[in-house]
Amino acid sequence: MIYLSSMDFRLFEVVSCARGPAMRWLMLVMLCLAWLPLDSMAGAGPDALRAFLRGTQTLKADFEQRQIDAQGRVGRYRGRLYLQRPGRFRWDYDIPAGQLIVGDGDRVWFVDPELEQVSHQSEDRALKGTPAAVLIGRRDIGELFEIVDLGKGEKLDWVELLPKDEDSQFERITLAFDHGDIAALEMSDKFGQTTRFRFHDVRRNLELKPELFQFHQPNGFDIFEY
Repeated sequence: MIYLSSMDFRLFEVVSCARGPAMRWLMLVMLCLAWLPLDSMAGAGPDALRAFLRGTQTLKADFEQRQIDAQGRVGRYRGRLYLQRPGRFRWDYDIPAGQLIVGDGDRVWFVDPELEQVSHQSEDRALKGTPAAVLIGRRDIGELFEIVDLGKGEKLDWVELLPKDEDSQFERITLAFDHGDIAALEMSDKFGQTTRFRFHDVRRNLELKPELFQFHQPNGFDIFEY
């Protein structure tokens, strides 16, 4: 077991993001979906978000991810998402093959097959200093974000979340809903990176196997705890 200091973690985070999907983005997205409070929202987009959260206990969906960095380089990924509220999620990647993120309700696990590494940390520590750190504590989302109803676009209901904290890494987050199901999610950060998700074959409130949210260590991989 290798323990990382805060400086080591920053270096590891940079390496991980450079070699694959933005893992930290995904972790924040899932915890937002799994814990997001429902107050302080009004309008078609916010109403769709509220209805989605209130009506969703589990979710399974295919996704396509497009990531654009500040230099205009584009990464494309795809896979399958599983969600069980509260606090459990799993991202299975087909591209890049074998890449995996599991949130078991206590810790978040990242598997990078290219580096043959597993990293993990507690949800509380992983989210320290981020908007999701407060979301997981069930504070009113209105304390964290200005919530903007963007109306309809591409026949979808859109809502925008603008961080109130000037130190937030986020510039904006937008979500889109299609007849009550999540269809798209887009995020832009202060470093010029934009991550876009499109969800397909969305199915809610299925019975999901508990093993989906249990982490099993791959043989021969280094493990980092931070």
